[in-house]
Amino acid sequence: MECVDLHADPGALERGGLWFVVADFEGAERGGRARAWRFAESGPPPAPRAWRGPRPDRWRSSSDQQEYEAAVSTVRARVRSGDVYQVNVCRVLSAELSPEGSEPSAAALAHRLAQGNPAPYAGAIHVPAGSGVDPVWVVSASPELFLRLDQGIVTSGPIKGTATTAAGLSAKDRAENVMITDLVRNDLQRICEPGTVGVDRLLAVEQHPGLVHLVSTVSGALRPSASPWSDVLAATMPPASVSGAPKRAALGIVDELETEPRGPYCGAVGWVDADQGAAELAVGIRTFWWSDGVLRFGTGAGITWGSDPRAEWEETELKARRLVALASGAECDP
Repeated sequence: MECVDLHADPGALERGGLWFVVADFEGAERGGRARAWRFAESGPPPAPRAWRGPRPDRWRSSSDQQEYEAAVSTVRARVRSGDVYQVNVCRVLSAELSPEGSEPSAAALAHRLAQGNPAPYAGAIHVPAGSGVDPVWVVSASPELFLRLDQGIVTSGPIKGTATTAAGLSAKDRAENVMITDLVRNDLQRICEPGTVGVDRLLAVEQHPGLVHLVSTVSGALRPSASPWSDVLAATMPPASVSGAPKRAALGIVDELETEPRGPYCGAVGWVDADQGAAELAVGIRTFWWSDGVLRFGTGAGITWGSDPRAEWEETELKARRLVALASGAECDP
């Protein structure tokens, strides 16, 4: 097994082999990490043991409702003053989880989420501590495509707009999705052939367990001169849909308002097949990560001038409710 630091050696993903990637939202300049692992051939993984998560009353939030709504009001003021158009404001839920043995079973939680909350970009990456390389423990039920690379075409599927039913999607949701779709288009133009970047699908409604999303699709032809991963990650991280617009200004406000690092939440989770020139990375939303005896889960919402603080808090609750319940032992009909 091999592990590389992608900030220090992004070219590793171009030297061949199948790699599994976890990139933190914060990035190197903010103390975050982007790493990739390559595994030796081995037999099938063991069957997952039963998942035993924290009790429902053990979860704590990095921001309570009053603090989160105040952050929403702050962003609205910054929009009014012309600093930004949109900022994604998040909070991190955490609960102590120190199982018998060294680490909880990522495979067990992944199996549980697959049964109760199937997602198109779900996955789990677990490298145990003490294995000789950097450890990682991430389980994601992501519904969102960050980047797909296939035969030189790079595709992204930003999500903006969430409601319990399609009828609940608002004009604010649609405006926010268009805004972020344009930001993704701008990101891809930095690495794609001029004239090839286009919006293939705009404002499509996708049904997911317990909620619906507005999803758009943007694609372009990667420039032959582009170094696929050093250039691609530099141009697109962190993902536009979980940052804001303009991205640099939005990230500065995120730093001001959020009290805990997001880590792999809102980063990227997925795989790169350097031999085939193919990859699929999910935006690390609906994602659990575990370290130092604590299980964490992030949830957030995109804030614009049209945001209502109470409604944005409720959106973060909606996004977290089902998955946190599953991680806490509840049974959910898929």
